[in-house]
Amino acid sequence: MLKVENLEVNYGMIKAIKGISFSVEKGEVVALIGANGAGKTTVLHTITGLLSADAGRIEFDGKDITKTPAHKIVSMGMAHVPEGRRVFANLSVIQNLRMGAFTRKDKAEIEKNLEMVFARFPRLKERVNQLSGTLSGGEQQMLAMGRALMSNPQIILMDEPSMGLSPILVNEIFDIIGKVKADGTTVLLVEQNAKKALSISDRAYVLETGRIVLTGQASELLNNEEIKKAYLGE
Repeated sequence: MLKVENLEVNYGMIKAIKGISFSVEKGEVVALIGANGAGKTTVLHTITGLLSADAGRIEFDGKDITKTPAHKIVSMGMAHVPEGRRVFANLSVIQNLRMGAFTRKDKAEIEKNLEMVFARFPRLKERVNQLSGTLSGGEQQMLAMGRALMSNPQIILMDEPSMGLSPILVNEIFDIIGKVKADGTTVLLVEQNAKKALSISDRAYVLETGRIVLTGQASELLNNEEIKKAYLGE
């Protein structure tokens, strides 16, 4: 579904991404793990058109999207849950969710999607008219995920969904990611909590200073001694 080949991204003279290649198959959860500053967020921003690639190619569903603007990529079926949630703080929960469907015209299906989001996130239904800026961090993360689901995506790119959340809420968010996969949506997950990310992923890539240094089945990486020492605190 998603294929990245020899991707390079520079910030001025700094080479942030140094020729990486990876793929995500339909129906998978694939994790990109690595320390702060490894380039994980830069990769997501480049895939979704928020940053320009300096070299390489990005294919989505067989189409070259390397030079496609961000708003068109959303319409093609890719949603991005950004780091730090980025909800529209001065809009209500329902207004934020409807913003997620702004590229769609199928009104009946949008309403069905809304019901699905409320079933998945009952707390959002309870706070439907509340201003999003007054929600807790966990609720804002749920809203960001719900808003992404409102575009009816084939693939969701999630950037650090567990950041700043309590352990209980982290478990809840990861349970929901598992359910999103079970519903048939593909997920590319960027996450510093390597143990949690690997526990729900099919495969993973380890990024270090703009390069992929390790790849494999998530279950194998969970038991890899290098990974345990570097990322799992074992």
